[in-house]
Amino acid sequence: MVVDEPVAEVTLAQVLERPTAEIAAALRALAEEYTAAGRGFDLREVAGGWRFYTRAECAALVERFVRDGQQARLTQAALETLAVVAYRQPVSRARVAAVRGVSSDGVMRTLVARGLVEEAGTDPESQAVLYRTTSYFLERLGLRSLDELPELAPFLPDDVEILEEQK
Repeated sequence: MVVDEPVAEVTLAQVLERPTAEIAAALRALAEEYTAAGRGFDLREVAGGWRFYTRAECAALVERFVRDGQQARLTQAALETLAVVAYRQPVSRARVAAVRGVSSDGVMRTLVARGLVEEAGTDPESQAVLYRTTSYFLERLGLRSLDELPELAPFLPDDVEILEEQK
């Protein structure tokens, strides 16, 4: 409850001076107990660690209390840019702009400032800065890894391969 990001089982094991397997079993048991009891919070494994989350049924009340009516939603442009980074990472701003068809510089700065995207080195050929999603991105989406992102194929137009070849 006192950390800003998910805590790995091995970290908890070191702090508590207990075997990692024992900690892992205890975390899973606690998560199941909280769910069975219908507590107002969940203990979830995300982004390589464990963290408490508000249960979905209580989220609206907690959000109202915490935000006091303020909204911090991403714009359509930010969501599009974040999707390109998530599925194409590591990716340069120029590549993101090429995929979206518009400049994404301002949106990328916003995503970096919000901690959803980070620099991931430079392209050896163009020296362009490359970007990737962060563990905070995984945490916010409730994913353990990028492998849990949904497949894009069902959402793509039938002629996408032709469009890619024309570029």
